[in-house]
Amino acid sequence: MSEKYTALHDEHKKLGASFTDFGGWQMPLKYSSELAEHHAVRKSAGLFDLSHMGEVWVTGPQAAAFLDYALVGKISAMPVGKAKYSLICNEDGGIIDDLIIYRRPAAAGTGSDGTDVFLVVPNAGNATVVADALSERAAGFDVVVNDASDATSLIAVQGPKAQELLLRLVPAARHSLVRDLKYYAAVEVPFLVAGAGLDLLLARTGYTGEDGFEIFVANDDAPGLWQALVAIAEEGELTPAGLASRDSLRLEAGMPLYGNELSLQGDPFSAGLGPVVGLSKEGDFVGKAALAARKEAGAGTTSGRRLVGLKGLGRRAGRAHYPVLKDGSVVGEVTSGQPSPTLAYPIAMAYVDVQFTEVGTALEVDLRGKPEPFEVVNLPFYKRAK
Repeated sequence: MSEKYTALHDEHKKLGASFTDFGGWQMPLKYSSELAEHHAVRKSAGLFDLSHMGEVWVTGPQAAAFLDYALVGKISAMPVGKAKYSLICNEDGGIIDDLIIYRRPAAAGTGSDGTDVFLVVPNAGNATVVADALSERAAGFDVVVNDASDATSLIAVQGPKAQELLLRLVPAARHSLVRDLKYYAAVEVPFLVAGAGLDLLLARTGYTGEDGFEIFVANDDAPGLWQALVAIAEEGELTPAGLASRDSLRLEAGMPLYGNELSLQGDPFSAGLGPVVGLSKEGDFVGKAALAARKEAGAGTTSGRRLVGLKGLGRRAGRAHYPVLKDGSVVGEVTSGQPSPTLAYPIAMAYVDVQFTEVGTALEVDLRGKPEPFEVVNLPFYKRAK
């Protein structure tokens, strides 16, 4: 598979970014120091290119009913303007991907008759798989599934100064659109870019544990928006940040990463995502019977393993796939782990046998032959002050 580049690739090169492959995309890993970028998001604001993520429009008279069938949540209950976290599973209940769905006014999107409009945002490596799965599941529904991923960029501003910074690019008369936007909601906002107005979809969502925004923009307009954001920030206010800091930020916030905490081999209940699954909603959905059986069997509660947070009591960090031990026996496996830049101690997420998941339970992580002490803690590790 050939390498893919976002519309902002040249901007990253100008900033001296180090690149890494992520889901087939060449993405900035870091620009200078991943620790500095991490702390910038916690203390001020970070600027991220998320254009490797997917954007799939689902439109038509039966779009809401279709998504109720295709996904595990009750998407039809969403009000226009809101967003919802959900999962798409296979018939066996395995997780194909985790998603954010935005319900938009009838005029948004393409291919709609003006009835229902939804934007589905899958993860980078799963964008095509999700778009294909939605297209297959659309048979029998009056809907149009349009994968706009290749034409759409996504830019995020995350951190305590995010709102203040964005307001500098929005006409004063429209500031309330940004200020009044709630978490997990989205609205069209006019941005001043290169002296012209640009109406863009702004969502108050993110993957860092901080307040922040994600902006959907056409590829052709993405470099201008990126440059405008950099230009309005004063020294130290807005720091371009790469995937390394994005990963440490999301881990501190206890947010799962597909391929680490979530997979086709896992299930929502073991991952702590049981409330996302609408087993009580009317009608069938893909994977419902299998998920109901897994819940009945006690997945993540009385049987199997459950995802937990682990706090390191020493200095060394556990990493993905390291065994978790109890009295020398393997009782789990780390899915993500590293030293926490904000908390200054090692943290990890791990799947652990359910009998050892109570908060305060003493465990060890096998660090290449040397057991290191950890204890089970509540997720998330970090919560921002509000």
